[in-house]
Amino acid sequence: MQNFFISGIQQVGIGTENFRKTWDWMIRVFGADTKILEDDTVAERMLPYTGNKPQKRHACIAMNMQGGGGFEIWQYSERNPQPCAFEVQIGDLGTFCAKINCRDVKGFYEAVSHQQSAISIQHSAISNQPDGKPTFYVKDLYGNLFQIVEQADAVFVDKGLLTGGIAGAMVGVTDMERSIRFYGEVLGYDKVVYDQTDVFADFASLPGGEGQFRRVLLTTSAKREGAFAEVFGTSFIELVQAFDRTPRKIYEGRYWGDPGFIQICFDVTGMKALGEFCASKGHPFTVDSCPEGEVFDMGEASGHFTYIEDPDGNLIEFVETYKIPIVKKLGWYLDLRKRNSRKPLPKILFRILNRVAKQKVEN
Repeated sequence: MQNFFISGIQQVGIGTENFRKTWDWMIRVFGADTKILEDDTVAERMLPYTGNKPQKRHACIAMNMQGGGGFEIWQYSERNPQPCAFEVQIGDLGTFCAKINCRDVKGFYEAVSHQQSAISIQHSAISNQPDGKPTFYVKDLYGNLFQIVEQADAVFVDKGLLTGGIAGAMVGVTDMERSIRFYGEVLGYDKVVYDQTDVFADFASLPGGEGQFRRVLLTTSAKREGAFAEVFGTSFIELVQAFDRTPRKIYEGRYWGDPGFIQICFDVTGMKALGEFCASKGHPFTVDSCPEGEVFDMGEASGHFTYIEDPDGNLIEFVETYKIPIVKKLGWYLDLRKRNSRKPLPKILFRILNRVAKQKVEN
């Protein structure tokens, strides 16, 4: 039995040119009104990806407690964020699209269509993905692409919303078999939902989406364990390989934190053992926040984070959370090291966190 486990996608990082506008948009469109933490300090441990110098930034992790992973919204404070110099197209290398949980895709499509001018939503037509399920795509204020995917049972705390949080991501790759092996062996996405090569109707109106692609949708065959596994829920990684053009690397010549999807982050337990496992698979940590076993302070929380790269250099983050605030003004923090790490947290804690954090955001 492995001495580590992955509990699911904790968040997808989104670099932005305007922190507040992006977060407000995420609240209004995707219900991300639960602030897990907010930090306005210096990123000192990411030197390989920030020009070998510490960079000041403003970041938060926000969630929709209805179910799914969160959004890490991230902006440089003292450096001008550098947008991608070209329009990101389907299949470009790295994370080019995030998936959003939705209990009723057709219902959300109608809602978005009626509100698009009021809250600046660009969206595609509704179509079907390769498994026949309805889907459509939404762009945020800065052109980041989100796929709305139907998971009617992916509701953790029912807030009466049509959407939840992050359900996964689309990743552009150059060698499909190599990437399937990486995401299956290292991250546990060992179950193939579909594997098709074609010209796809749901890609047709998206940048570069008119060509031929191979799409492989992966999920996990085993149920995830851990404190946050139930709120994160089932997640998917969709690997996309373009055949009619040479894909470009989305972050070529740019820094981590520049606009776009900067990483896919997984919640883990047993970081040291995970590091040994990743190294044995040829993907050692490229960043380790606690190389000597210390605790990394993230402002309102603490833990241990690391990074690896997938075969095409896409950044994968691992976070082992030690402490999170529940009711900060009362000094109520949850120390995850003092409980059974495989047991899910009681839902009542998330209801309290949702209520308190929502009040903070509104105030």
